[in-house]
Amino acid sequence: MSDATTLARAPAEPRKRDAEATRAAILNAAKGHFARLGYDCAVLRHIAQDAGVDVALVKRYFGGKEALFVEALKASFLADGMRAWDRATFAQEIAITLADSPHVDEERTHRFQFLLRAATSPTTAPLLNVLIQDRFLEPIRAWLGGADADARARVLAASYIGFLVERLVRGEALEGRERRVFIDRVSAIFAGLMTVSDGPP
Repeated sequence: MSDATTLARAPAEPRKRDAEATRAAILNAAKGHFARLGYDCAVLRHIAQDAGVDVALVKRYFGGKEALFVEALKASFLADGMRAWDRATFAQEIAITLADSPHVDEERTHRFQFLLRAATSPTTAPLLNVLIQDRFLEPIRAWLGGADADARARVLAASYIGFLVERLVRGEALEGRERRVFIDRVSAIFAGLMTVSDGPP
């Protein structure tokens, strides 16, 4: 290959990186808008402004508002993180997290607000349901294993979401005896959901 050919092809990699960076910027801006405003009130033009791009690029990379919403929703599910859960410490660790302030991990709280917005909109709830089955409940079922994994996964997910709502409303960390009792009780709940029952349903 000649030097001229090498030089001619060199710009291809930076263009690819720029495209990836642009797509990521749009996606991050979209997650913020959908979390704050919901699907119906979010505007592609404003998302593009926050991403620092022309609105035409949003349509070029994502096709439209609904497709952008779906991609942003997918990016809010971190199913791969479940693989790292340690059965020996999971219940205690999740209870401590739920006893803390929602502001300890703003990114996680932001993702949860996005999911809540999606769940309460008739337009987006069906899209969320499909993704919850595929990216949330299925990995939990696989991680739990054993008998009645479907039901146990659903109860675990519902319990976790309920506690996240309580933490979001509370807005601050629990302290003193209330914190200790909360952690003990919540740990017991999640430990029980991880246990496979030997008896009949």
